[in-house]
Amino acid sequence: MDVAARPRAFVRVAGPDARDYLHRMVSNDVEALGIGDACPALLLTAKGRLVAPLVVWRRGDEDFLLLTEPELGETVRAQLTRMRLRARCDIEPEEHASALVFGGGDGIATDFPGAVEVLAAAIEPTLSDDELELRRIEAGVPRWGRELDDRILPAEAGLDATHVSFTKGCYPGQEPIARLHYRGHVNRTLRVVELDDGVAVERVTSTATRPDGSVVALAYVRA
Repeated sequence: MDVAARPRAFVRVAGPDARDYLHRMVSNDVEALGIGDACPALLLTAKGRLVAPLVVWRRGDEDFLLLTEPELGETVRAQLTRMRLRARCDIEPEEHASALVFGGGDGIATDFPGAVEVLAAAIEPTLSDDELELRRIEAGVPRWGRELDDRILPAEAGLDATHVSFTKGCYPGQEPIARLHYRGHVNRTLRVVELDDGVAVERVTSTATRPDGSVVALAYVRA
């Protein structure tokens, strides 16, 4: 079992209307979550641009914890607070230490293949930051500030396959996301590439060196 520290920001959404409100605000099916379940999701603008990638964890009947990138916690809290209107729920930050656990064990279903996320400061990491970055790149997991920002369409980064439900009800950004999915196509896609494999890339966003000296990267490639 391998363990890596994962910097995170956390926002609690709790109250009688928490489930309904989050279901109306994010891109995935929050209503389908049982207690203890989690799903990746997106907070979007009305035009379908990224505000923040999330993991939505249902801790209790009326208690949800949102896990996001460390620099986006206040953005998520402010956006959800501004749009809350009459929804009966509290929205506030929380502090936790988060770790990714690979190779089994109980934890929160997260957006990193082969891992669960555990909120426990006592877990000692066995992977260095560089080793985790290599795993992230090889798994094709996009990162805010590298592969993701407010200019990126979710489909360009492949997030429409993992973070979006196309059968749930309305949420901000649903119309352009659905229109692109059913009727259009993106001009570039995020891919894992070897820098010496001859692929013509538009923009390299992250690189890492394997133990054998080869270099692997995440890059946007013309579709």
